[in-house]
Amino acid sequence: MEDKGRDLSPEEAERKRAIFESMSARSRRRVEKMGFDNWDPFQEPKDPIDIRGDKQKRTTQMLVRRFLQTTDSEKYGNAYARGVLELCLGIINDDERYIGMFDFACWYRELLEEDAKREAMMREGR
Repeated sequence: MEDKGRDLSPEEAERKRAIFESMSARSRRRVEKMGFDNWDPFQEPKDPIDIRGDKQKRTTQMLVRRFLQTTDSEKYGNAYARGVLELCLGIINDDERYIGMFDFACWYRELLEEDAKREAMMREGR
């Protein structure tokens, strides 16, 4: 099996073959399905979710922890914390769905604040 992917040194090609030979039959079938030549056992792993961060280099874990510390723990449960984490990941990953949810939440908060101001003005008789 000749390697048509990136150019491998003879040592890397030998290591690749050794890795393949040491794999389980099921894993070998998966590699054969994608093509041994296309398989790269030396590729860099993807960044774990907790290492991804915002533009100021704050990780999702840091942001979520910081937010939850400012929130009364009596007011939220596991579902709330999961929602915070999910939204944080979505915003940091620039996922359009979560950006839309964030924009709506900000808009809605402003709307509620405007309503509260209007009601206060009406009570004062303005």
